[in-house]
Amino acid sequence: MATALAKTKQLSQPSTLWSFWINFSANKGAVFGLIFLIMILLAAIFAPLIAPHDPIEQFRDALRVPPAWTEKGNSTFLLGTDEAGRDIFSRIIHGGRLSLFIAACAVVFAVIPGVILGLLAAFFPRTLGTVIMRVVDVMLSLPTLLLAVAIMAILGQGLLNAMIAIAVASLPAYVRLTCATAMTELNKEYVLAARVAGAGVLRLMFITLLPNCLAPLIVQMTMSFSSAILEIAALGFLGLGVKPPAPEWGTMLASAREYITQSSWIVTYPGLTILLSVISINLIGDGLRDALDPKLKQAS
Repeated sequence: MATALAKTKQLSQPSTLWSFWINFSANKGAVFGLIFLIMILLAAIFAPLIAPHDPIEQFRDALRVPPAWTEKGNSTFLLGTDEAGRDIFSRIIHGGRLSLFIAACAVVFAVIPGVILGLLAAFFPRTLGTVIMRVVDVMLSLPTLLLAVAIMAILGQGLLNAMIAIAVASLPAYVRLTCATAMTELNKEYVLAARVAGAGVLRLMFITLLPNCLAPLIVQMTMSFSSAILEIAALGFLGLGVKPPAPEWGTMLASAREYITQSSWIVTYPGLTILLSVISINLIGDGLRDALDPKLKQAS
């Protein structure tokens, strides 16, 4: 009997993954976004091997050289050079490492405390829940970017401070989503059965209930990842993010804003990279929502 159950579980797991992939791949935009994001991630991971030049190396005899396919372009610099003679293509690739790393860390820093606070608010609604949700309401009354800028002004410029600022600004969404999902699940039979079986509060939170709250959280994490990329770019553009000359997409835009009319390529390609990265992640989020939301499956 035990062997039969084990075989059933082994067969059901691939079937579940395959079903998820079928629902996800039905959204062609999500598949395109996934392919593009994988390309960006691979380029960022293998940046030292792909980039033709050092991202901070300055070629003083090649200031603001246009892209290679233009009339005055140079084949040595595929996307041209910036105002300091640095290769834009190399800086975009290396900048992806910083931008994606900061965004990923910010999401992790927001998810962990957000989930814990949301579960506490759901399990203790009259005591901890009231305090937590009122604080969240105050945080939500402020624009996300404004809150991040205020935190950066207090903590100061730096990589870690940027992660913390974006994480704190993203925290309320996770608290409210986790609390709402957990309160819905608390009234279901499997939670009542676990209570009757003598499960403690921590076991109910993290083992019994949390796995059933992961679907909306995964979608929210995907959307927050794209928002974090925009926020770190905005902080860099305002001079509050990564310190130059380190390559980061927002910092590249900030340093080139004086040359928008004279040398548009210096701003165009970092901006396009941010745009396409955010669009691809949002498309992936749409695909995840379609694949993980059972109501949408039934509707289709």
